[in-house]
Amino acid sequence: MMEIRIDKLSALDKDDLFRFEVANRAYFEEMVPTRGDEYYEFDRFLERHNALLEEQSVGRTSFYLIRDRENNIVGRINLVCEEENRFDLGYRIGRDYTGMGVAKQALKLLIDEVKVSEIEEVHAKTTSNNIASQKVLEKSGFNRVGHDEECFSMNGEQVNFVYYSWRNA
Repeated sequence: MMEIRIDKLSALDKDDLFRFEVANRAYFEEMVPTRGDEYYEFDRFLERHNALLEEQSVGRTSFYLIRDRENNIVGRINLVCEEENRFDLGYRIGRDYTGMGVAKQALKLLIDEVKVSEIEEVHAKTTSNNIASQKVLEKSGFNRVGHDEECFSMNGEQVNFVYYSWRNA
């Protein structure tokens, strides 16, 4: 199993993170809706990066980079506060690092931090065709709580969102 750590997003990460996102764009867009072409223009990406850092500095979000032993970015994992003590989880693992347990390890590291916080609930969603993500969530203690009835077309396939929840005991 690959050894990883999670580090809070910083201003110094902008170049490496941009390269990671560009390199994995097509792969990510196979499983999640696109972020749009503007996201992959460096000036626009930098604006978004700075906005995330500002949001994180207020304390209602936590954006992490998942790094390997050589300090390479292998993924991202985030918590965004939607309501008092309720956060939404998001993560993405780069194509070259899938199937290595990275998502499961990163989620464990994040949940370990959540367990000693005042966060009561963490919610997540994934697309119905993203079986790997569903398995990661379920193996990490998330319960499937529902799905959208309406489907949407993504890459020529009809999919919907599947929702999960985790409660801090």
